[in-house]
Amino acid sequence: MFKSTFHALCITLALGGAVYSAGAAAAGQSGDVPEVATSTAAETQVSINHASAEQLAAAMNGIGLKKAQAIVSYREQYGPFTEVAQLKEVPGIGSALIERNSSRLKL
Repeated sequence: MFKSTFHALCITLALGGAVYSAGAAAAGQSGDVPEVATSTAAETQVSINHASAEQLAAAMNGIGLKKAQAIVSYREQYGPFTEVAQLKEVPGIGSALIERNSSRLKL
């Protein structure tokens, strides 16, 4: 099973490279890296002081609606966060979760 899966992955990667090369040549870039629209961290950041529970759940990795609601409830009870690390005070939110989402969060 592993061998056939690995073989299929290799073929897929090889075909992807061939498609990329053909696309670059057709675009006249002859091997240059094509311009790809990428989103920056600023475009995907969510404010922990202003976002709704739904927005927090959608933007954060490992946060469901229940934990997002806990963040909003904490914010409503204790006031706005003064730093992102303060999220650790919310029950169910730990350091690993904050680290994983640090690029997505702002005050």
